[in-house]
Amino acid sequence: GMDILMDAFEEEIPVEGKVKSLLKGGYEVEVLQRRAFCPISQIDLRYVEKPEEYVGQTTQFLITEFDEEARNIVVSRRKLLNKELEKEQKAFYEGLSVGLEMEGKVTQLMPYGAFIEIGPGVEGMVHISELGWSRVEKPDDILNIGDTVLVRVLGLESGEKPNQIKISLSIKQTLTDPWESIDRKYQVGDSVRGKVTRCAAFGAFVELMPGVEGLVHISEMSYMRRVSKPEDIVTPGDSVQVLIKEVDQTKRRISLSLRDVAGDPWGDVETKYRVGQIIKGKVEKREKFGLFISLEPGITALLPKSKFKESAGSGDMEKLKPGDAVAVMIERVNADERRITVAPGDAENVDDWRSFASNKGTAMSSLGEKLQQALQTKDRKKTGRR
Repeated sequence: GMDILMDAFEEEIPVEGKVKSLLKGGYEVEVLQRRAFCPISQIDLRYVEKPEEYVGQTTQFLITEFDEEARNIVVSRRKLLNKELEKEQKAFYEGLSVGLEMEGKVTQLMPYGAFIEIGPGVEGMVHISELGWSRVEKPDDILNIGDTVLVRVLGLESGEKPNQIKISLSIKQTLTDPWESIDRKYQVGDSVRGKVTRCAAFGAFVELMPGVEGLVHISEMSYMRRVSKPEDIVTPGDSVQVLIKEVDQTKRRISLSLRDVAGDPWGDVETKYRVGQIIKGKVEKREKFGLFISLEPGITALLPKSKFKESAGSGDMEKLKPGDAVAVMIERVNADERRITVAPGDAENVDDWRSFASNKGTAMSSLGEKLQQALQTKDRKKTGRR
């Protein structure tokens, strides 16, 4: 028996052994009725989580140490498995090429991507940008260890270790590119719903469908207010209705608008606000050169400081602060430049505007009507004196 074991050791011939019991640091293995020791690290290729599961198994081993006199025999199953694995891997690599698609199993998830086992002991990595057409923040948001996935080989490079090959994989490339049919899916003028994925200084990105994002430029966020940063209007995760303004399939760009969904309040401003009309507004902001007056949501007019003196209570005009109500008279409307200039609504040639005040945003009367009433009153006074 010892001669057979010696020959097996010298010629690296596998021998059959039975795992008898679990010892400190390894296993007792019976080989040709001789007691041998197998370190726990040599029982398998992978880390052993449950050592007791190997007790009672009969399998092949290689003798790695043999001392006939001391009766010391050390065996390894891992070394034998490695030899078999190297043969299988060599055959696998010979058939591996860029562009090949195959199924694999997710073995590890990292912040930068996922490792996929695609062959016997052969792993490749899918970078986070290649996990799908949609933006992925964390690989474990869409994958779990043990998942079976279809991958495509993107690249093969020599690794740092001898005979090591670094394999780059992609899940995304096995899926249909959503941009290929984007011109049929979305048309300029369509109103669609999407989800805000991220905000930048210049606007917000909205995902319309997996892998397709459009940009709402900050200038397209609101007609109703001045937007200094996108977060004033939206936050990532928000579901929003947007209007498609432009589709560039070649550059993979879609321009979107939030403000056009509700409509432009300046569209009919020249019809709604007539020169000479008196209306009640609210002070929005005070500047050195005058007051910005909100006539309705999205419509703001300028009351120049030089016009304050035309008010019967010019001192009161100086005391107005944001939020105060004030009557103003429309002097000039320029819809193209989105500008309205107003004057105090209680100018000296108009009767007391307070008696004509109405709800915010509702026309009080035209300047022509006020002037006519003032002249009629003046004529009646003259007739009475006669």
